[in-house]
Formats: sequence, structure tokens, C-alpha cells
Amino acid sequence: MSPVSAMTDPVRWWARVTPDHVALVDRARGARLSYAALDDLAGRWTALLIATGVRRGDRVAALSPNRHELVALYLACGRIGAALVPLNWRLAPPELARVFADARVTLIVGEARFRGAHEAGDAALRAVPWLDIDDGAARARTMDPWREEAGTCADAPRSLDAPAMVLYTSGSTGRPKGAIITHRQVLFNAIATTTGWGLGAADVGPITTPFFHTGGWHVFATPLWFAGGTAVLVDPFDPATFLDVLRDEGCTIAFAVPTQFVMLADQPNWGQPLPRLRWFISGGAPCAASLAERIRGAGYALREGFGMTEFGPNCFATSDAQALAKPGSVGWPVPFVEMRLVDAAGRDVPAGVSGELWLRGPQRFAGYLFDDANTGAAITPDGWLRTGDLASRDADGAFTIRGRKKDMFISGGENVYPGEVEAAIGECIGVADAVVVGVPDARWGEVGHAFVHPRPGATLDAATLLAELRVRIAAYKVPKAIVILPELPRIGSGKVDRRALAQLATARA
Repeated sequence: MSPVSAMTDPVRWWARVTPDHVALVDRARGARLSYAALDDLAGRWTALLIATGVRRGDRVAALSPNRHELVALYLACGRIGAALVPLNWRLAPPELARVFADARVTLIVGEARFRGAHEAGDAALRAVPWLDIDDGAARARTMDPWREEAGTCADAPRSLDAPAMVLYTSGSTGRPKGAIITHRQVLFNAIATTTGWGLGAADVGPITTPFFHTGGWHVFATPLWFAGGTAVLVDPFDPATFLDVLRDEGCTIAFAVPTQFVMLADQPNWGQPLPRLRWFISGGAPCAASLAERIRGAGYALREGFGMTEFGPNCFATSDAQALAKPGSVGWPVPFVEMRLVDAAGRDVPAGVSGELWLRGPQRFAGYLFDDANTGAAITPDGWLRTGDLASRDADGAFTIRGRKKDMFISGGENVYPGEVEAAIGECIGVADAVVVGVPDARWGEVGHAFVHPRPGATLDAATLLAELRVRIAAYKVPKAIVILPELPRIGSGKVDRRALAQLATARA
């Protein structure tokens, strides 16, 4: 096995070193795969892909919820030199057809219930072969004659700059874009994560984020396999049973987005002992101070993180002690990452001042598939990724994320950062989640419009919330209107669909 192959396929390396250690648990299907078993399954999928004509440089689409076969498929693509394209199976057929056409895939692997999206496409899409992920008998007949060639592929050298997968952005701000994730990005994210977060072979982490999202693969899964640890597929996420899963599987670390924490904290078993859990980490959106207090008040350690499809995704690290000492901070850059905070002119801003976060390092993506214009807009000529996120840095060098640059609006000449206003709303009793968007206003130029989702059983009143906000924040930051919604619209990654809410706010205004 070549040195590069060992780095890009750690499952195969651990299959030789600790073959019996559990690599992957698929709770929905009752599968517990050791490193040896996962390596063998990946070999079978490699044989199947070869038999169906997949070659180096091709792209293979996956249309299925999280399951252990998708992990084997990902490994198989890497052994051949192809790239996996996990697609959002929640999209409508016309949306999927556009992504299929953009990705130019040579094979689609999916569950039969999603085949309608394939058949509803144009002639070019229908001509792409479809492989049923559940047709085990047909797979076995095809795999066996090709196992020897599959083994040769597994030991072949591969380039760190080759695409490992293409992850399509959720499209909350427009046309979805395919982010090219190279083996280099996966490797250096794994090294930086295991180093910065202190992960090892004894760690066990749940995977609740869908595999069409970077969090599903690269927050815990690929770093854990790099370290020889165990990933547990928990699909779907069920707040009523999730803590029991953490206990029963002996999870040592766990990731959730704030919305999931809100749901967990409202369960009767919230606060139950989790003897092996070292810490929770929150990401995907800002974690309100009141929510962080509820988590820590239940006896759990909490850290906050930040990442994105195009970089990392694990960009910062902190300790339990520093997370307490610096509430709201995501900590310090993980190894290999360079960071800048810049103003609108691209000049570095001093400590304590918010600026756009720029990132550079081997964890950066390679660009957008077949999209030079957006790639050029995102990456500077000297390799910096313009994240579009606002952050500040304190005197100790610890970073705090302040929100999206594009979400900021100007009211009466003053900059208003929705993340700051949302945090203030989140401090109000009975609030589960809040989103603030800017809308045009004849007098002030723009004003805030807030959408609030109450906690279960809570009754909220917009006028009462507005009165409380006038005490908490400056008058120009207080939204002009607050709308109480039973649910907030969300995109595939689980984040709130700000674009939809902005459209609703503009229509109401």
C-alpha cells in the first residue's frame, strides 16, 4: 500500500492494524462493521463500480439517506479515482435534475423510492445508469468476477489533489454550486481535527447530519476513521431517543446544531448521565447564550465550532475551560489554517473589530465544479478563501463569529448584524429560535424584520418581545416587526432558509 494511498484510505490501513475494531455502526440496519468488514465491503463496491464502467476521473451520484453502504461507496470511488456526489434526496425532481445535469455523473446509486427523480429527467439523465443500493443479489453476481482488479485499485497510488467528492451547496442564496472536496482537504481536515479536538481510536461519535452535507462526512466521520475510531450513523435524528443512543453506544463526543439542542433540552430525559461523553459541540448556526447555559446546566460540557463546505469544515478548536472562560467564542485556528479579518477594502482590522473572515491552507476546497466565475469570486489570486462570514478576534487571539456579511443591513446609517439581534431575542423566555432579516424602509433605508419560533408549550407575544428588546439592545437594532411562526423554514443542511424568510418579510412589508 503506497504512502499516499494509506493517507487517503485510512480504513484500509486500520483494517490491517486493528481489523476487529468497530469502524462503523448503522443503527437503522443493525449493522456493526469492523475495519476489516468495512474494508471488505468497500472492495466489493470497488469491483461493482469497475464492472459498471466507472473509471478514474468519473463522478458517481448517491441518492439515499445515511447508511453504511454509502461509506463503502465513498471508499470505493476513492480507490478507483472517481468522486462521490452525494445528493439531497429531499429536493423535488426538477431541482435534482438540475444538479444531475451540472454534475455530469456517469452512474447513480440510490434507493428505489427515489428513482422517480431519475426517470423524470430529460433523455440525457435517463441515459445515465441507475444502480439500486438494495439489490444485494445482483451486486454479488457482478462483484465477484472483478474482485482481483478491485484489489489492484485499492493499492494503487492516488493524488492528494484528486477530487474525493463533490458537495452541492444547499442553494439558500441561489443556484446550487458543486464544491470540489479533494483528498488533500479531507486528509488535512482529519489531521487538524484529531489534533485540535484531541480525537483518537477510543472515540465514538454519532453522525446525525445527512451525507449530502459536509457535516455528515467531515465533522466526525472521516477524522474518526483517520484516527481509528468509531462512527455511529443515527438516521433519522430523534430527540426523544438521541441521548439514549449516546449512552448505549458509549459516545465520547457529539455534534448538534442549536435547533437540535433546543429539542433535546425539552425532552424528559434531558440531563441524564452520559458517562463516556466528554463534550458536545454546537455548530451550523450561533448558539444562544441561554441555550449554552441550559446545556451546561444539565451537566454537559459544551464547545462551539465553525466551519463550511468550502474550508475544513473544522476550522477552530478550544478546550472546555476556555469555552467557559470565553462564552460564544469558537476558539483558535486548528493546525495548518491561516486566518485574516479584513474590512471592505481588504485591509486587516485590529483586535475587537469585526471583519470578513478569510481562510487559507490545505483544508481549502479546489473550487466549484464547472464554475470558474464563482470560484474566482470566492478565492483570491493568492489563495485566500473569502468566507462571507463576519468575525472578531480578542486580545488572546480567540475568534467569535458575528454572522454573515451578506446578512448585515444598514438602518439609518448604522450597521446592524442579525446575529447580534437574534442572540438578544434568544435570551427572551420561551424563544426556541429566531431569525432577523433586513427589509427596505422609506425612512431608515432598511429595518429589521424578525421571525421567532417558540419553545414547546410557550406562548409568545410580539409586542412583549419588542418591549424586552428595547431594554436589551440599541433602538436602531430593534426589529420593526416580529412574526411568531410555529416552524421556521429550513434548507437541506438543517439551517434556517433565510432567503425564504427575506422574501416573506419583503412581501409583508
